[in-house]
Amino acid sequence: MHALTFDTFGGPEVLRLRQLDDPAVPAGHIQLEMRAIGLNFADIYRRRGDYHLAGVAPHISGYEGAGEVVAIGEGVSGFALGDRIGFADVPFANATRVTLPADKALPLPPEVSHVEAAALLLQGLTAQYLVEDSYALRHGDTALIHAAAGGVGQYLLQFAVARGATVIALASTPAKRDIASALGAAHVLGYDGDWVAQARELSGGGVDVAYDAVGVTLLDSLRAVRPRGTLVSYGMAGGTPPPLDVRRLMESSKTVVGGDLWDYLDSGAARLARAGRLFTALRSGAIRLPTVQTFPLSRGADAHRRLEERSFAGKIVLLPD
Repeated sequence: MHALTFDTFGGPEVLRLRQLDDPAVPAGHIQLEMRAIGLNFADIYRRRGDYHLAGVAPHISGYEGAGEVVAIGEGVSGFALGDRIGFADVPFANATRVTLPADKALPLPPEVSHVEAAALLLQGLTAQYLVEDSYALRHGDTALIHAAAGGVGQYLLQFAVARGATVIALASTPAKRDIASALGAAHVLGYDGDWVAQARELSGGGVDVAYDAVGVTLLDSLRAVRPRGTLVSYGMAGGTPPPLDVRRLMESSKTVVGGDLWDYLDSGAARLARAGRLFTALRSGAIRLPTVQTFPLSRGADAHRRLEERSFAGKIVLLPD
């Protein structure tokens, strides 16, 4: 197989496409010939060295993608060669062959293409748990959403609107703010002004919940939240979040919640149920896919550069050459 790899941490220049042995197919697993691979900020964090990586180089990043079954391990039932399968929490996805535990396989509905699945699953499931579990968003709530035109941000904004929340969206450029407005944000703010004061004024004293994927903005997001409100921290696209003195929470009875998708995809049944709801939301029109830009896997470094550009809004999908 071919895989997008890196031996040392650094910028996109450390990425290299190389040929490796096909992975084994242990009992309880299936193997996919990959058709589309989702690129996410988590892949950027891994390449930079922000996350600890187990094992030895060459490292293969990626957790999301879709393909067709080409091998079935012992003891696996319910799958056939050629089945179209997606996944959102399987390592080493930046490759032409990926082996996954059968309970992490998500059969794709006929109307969802491989590219659409790779653009939907990880970010859509992330947005889903943020509004269902991290903070159960209710009709009438006011939500502040950072990076609202980003991959997760667009889905999060749409889920919030579908639940009847008033969304105050934050985005870094006029073009991104236009996207957030088109997706139903009631108010759209930039980062160049006093967005904390603006958010507090627009929400009558503070938002019910702030969803922060930027990281370095965590303390400002906390100031934008009303007393007894909630801050959900689930990313660090702008840098590592600053330390938080818990006395700031005690002073106004605020809650800070961390978020990680893997904690909610904790069984095969949970994956299938959550993915089923996600596909239903897409089918009903409650959410729609962001703009998708594709790159050959061999140009993975260019894809990483594109994702890191502040001007980019949407989803990047890698296609095996």
